[in-house]
Amino acid sequence: MNFLLKIQYIGTAYCGWQKQDNGSSIQEEIEKAIFSATNCKVQVIGSGRTDSGVHALGQVANVHIDTKIPAQRLKYALNYYLPWDIRITESFLVDEDFHAQYHAKKKTYCYRVNTCDVENPFEKNKAYFVGRKLDLEKMRQVAVFFVGEHDFAAFRSEGSSAKTTVRTIYSLNVEENAGIVEIRISGNGFLYNMVRIIAGTLVEIGKGKNYDMELLLREGKREDTGHTAPACGLFLEKVEYGIDIEMV
Repeated sequence: MNFLLKIQYIGTAYCGWQKQDNGSSIQEEIEKAIFSATNCKVQVIGSGRTDSGVHALGQVANVHIDTKIPAQRLKYALNYYLPWDIRITESFLVDEDFHAQYHAKKKTYCYRVNTCDVENPFEKNKAYFVGRKLDLEKMRQVAVFFVGEHDFAAFRSEGSSAKTTVRTIYSLNVEENAGIVEIRISGNGFLYNMVRIIAGTLVEIGKGKNYDMELLLREGKREDTGHTAPACGLFLEKVEYGIDIEMV
């Protein structure tokens, strides 16, 4: 049976979504919980990787499990065995051919920037602390250049295995509430560190630096763009599949 899992996690203590040799991962912890609950050794397929320190409000995964636990009760069984900072919020059966990664059509990330002059301890590891106000209007004026289909070669880190650097951004909004600036970006896919580099570039623009965005997108040189913003401010908010995922 093919189960869909919706997952929330605080990524601070983990080396990322994918299993690695250098530390505990979200994927590994969920697979361990499944084994404890069902005695099944499985591979959990996520909609995509999140790096070390990155959080998720709406990660999606699927996993094939041979179990008699009712689908909508599976989340409770897994949460019993999972660490406090990983939670399954929904679990239900989907078609056998559903694949959380390959069938994803749209992802939304939110990057959070703390602009207060004193860092709120409750925001530690959940926002990028810059300690000063940013020019939001200037950031918004530049944000429009990212929307649409572009070659985002200038906004990826080395190590990407992507076959193409062309991506489509559907929206990019910059909002502020009580000193927290939220850079929310939706697209059909993202390159390695793409959201964090866009966020870092926008933060520098908010501080007063100027960039020729049309030139950056045209020439594709990583050294000409802004810094890679820290992982702590990044949240995977939502994964969409074009149509509503039907329970079976």
